[in-house]
Amino acid sequence: MDYFTLFGFPARYDVDGSLLAARFQDLQRQFHPDRFVTAPERDRLLAMQQATTINDAYQTLKHPLKRAEYLLSLHGFDINNEQQTLRDTAFLIEQMTLREELEVLEHRADADEALMSFSDKVAKMVQVRSAQMINELDCQAWPQAADSVRKLRFLDRLQQQTEQLEERLLGM
Repeated sequence: MDYFTLFGFPARYDVDGSLLAARFQDLQRQFHPDRFVTAPERDRLLAMQQATTINDAYQTLKHPLKRAEYLLSLHGFDINNEQQTLRDTAFLIEQMTLREELEVLEHRADADEALMSFSDKVAKMVQVRSAQMINELDCQAWPQAADSVRKLRFLDRLQQQTEQLEERLLGM
């Protein structure tokens, strides 16, 4: 059973977050291993497996990028285990330029302001690319959506690096 079906959703990108959380709580209560303490060992093991699957499914479906990756995997695009790399040279050059820009930010006199501006720029890029990916997923344009997810993964890592730099600058 796929994760969408487990939670009673159609296999689509759009998922109601509050309904997902409510169904997660319901499933957790239903299959929590503590409810099977006195059950036969086979039932305890099945409950443990089901609880693990429920947790994995919830973690996947609640995170937009993981949800997109999972939806693509249902359609034959295993982004997490693929050997394919991006062939969009312009995008890759842009990513290298952004990473270089991030590296020099730390040493600027106006690092805080520059970092905020950089972070806003990356957030806008993520927003645009996410909207494109959602449209591609909705239209079932799987190869294009897979390409957008690959690009969003680059941008996600860039956002993480930006947050790490912000923490260093703030002395956290």
